[in-house]
Amino acid sequence: MKKSNRLTLFIFLGMVLGILTGYIVYVLYSGNEAAVKKFADNISILTDIFLRLVKMIIAPLVFSTLVTGVAKLGDIKAVGRIGGKTMLWFITATFVSLFLGLILVNVLQPGHALNLPLPDTHASSGVSGADMSLRGFFRHVFPDSVIDAMAHNEILQIVVFALFFGVATAAVGEKAAPVIKALDAVAYIMLKVTNYVMNFAPFAVFGAMAAIISQKGMGILWTYGKFIGQFYLGLGVLWLVLALAGFVILGRLVFPLLGRLKAPLLLAFSTASSEAAYPRMLEELEKYGCDNKIVSFVLPLGYSFNLDGSMMYMTFASLFIAQAYNMHLGIEQQISMLLVLMITSKGIAGVPRASLVVIAGTLSMFNIPEAGLLLLLGVDHLLDMGRSATNVIGNAMATAVVSKWEGAFEPGRDALKEI
Repeated sequence: MKKSNRLTLFIFLGMVLGILTGYIVYVLYSGNEAAVKKFADNISILTDIFLRLVKMIIAPLVFSTLVTGVAKLGDIKAVGRIGGKTMLWFITATFVSLFLGLILVNVLQPGHALNLPLPDTHASSGVSGADMSLRGFFRHVFPDSVIDAMAHNEILQIVVFALFFGVATAAVGEKAAPVIKALDAVAYIMLKVTNYVMNFAPFAVFGAMAAIISQKGMGILWTYGKFIGQFYLGLGVLWLVLALAGFVILGRLVFPLLGRLKAPLLLAFSTASSEAAYPRMLEELEKYGCDNKIVSFVLPLGYSFNLDGSMMYMTFASLFIAQAYNMHLGIEQQISMLLVLMITSKGIAGVPRASLVVIAGTLSMFNIPEAGLLLLLGVDHLLDMGRSATNVIGNAMATAVVSKWEGAFEPGRDALKEI
């Protein structure tokens, strides 16, 4: 069995064993909340360790791969051309994801069954809203210290600095060759570190599932069953749309691409973190046949600008809360919400519970009770699992498509065998 397939199997086993362990604890300690909480806190240490290790990798990996990717492109015209194609895909995918969420929530009407009274105006969800002002948006985009940005894993700010650094490195020419060579070596070293960290993934998945099931029980899988099911139906439709768009450009080669994403998808799904899958995606996309320069350039940008699963969730969840309180939003208001989310959702990668933060800010703008977020907090982890996996699909597809557009795509022998 291939090493990658073995890791996928172990991750899946970790997820199944985590669910079973969590359920056993839930049954044995039913009524003893303190004991259950202690177990969940202790077992989730495994997940915390893994996610901390992944975050330890992200900043140096994004910086080194993006700088070398930009520098190897050679000139500002190439960066602008590839960046333009990349952003065209990202903006289109963002709009499609938001619009699909808006259509599905209007068709399925998941919130109306709750029929809740409006809460006290002082009620709070405990989630702080994002700064929705134009000034707040740009303050979040541009770093005042790259060291601080790296310390806090502010992906977009790291990307902005890396783009400036990469373009300047390319412009300097021969004098910068040692820097490019050094950063290229750093990127390969960090990928090796990634291989070590990924071996811990099955334990992290085990801890994550055991913690959530021990506290909520299997009931969490069907308490909000209708909402969860309809949201996952929406994600399934989005996957089909992304795969179809990829098929139009890549042809039948889209199928081996999807096959290569098994391990990153399972990792992102089970840990509810698309960041956890980032290092593995770098490797798989290069093995698939995407040019190293394109992968190093497009993928880091995708983690700031192309979170398709999170985009769909934002319109779906915002309108679900409005429906739950029997608040009617006209089509003009819904389109306004979509446009607001297109802007305010950018650059939120690395922010804890980022989707909820942006939704909290959006609710206040449209006078929807912010306390409605409490309806989602209990199941947000389950929803985040699907969002994270969808983000992986969206970014992989974007990277492959841009590689094909640039004529920098040479499918490997494995990919050709699979079609």
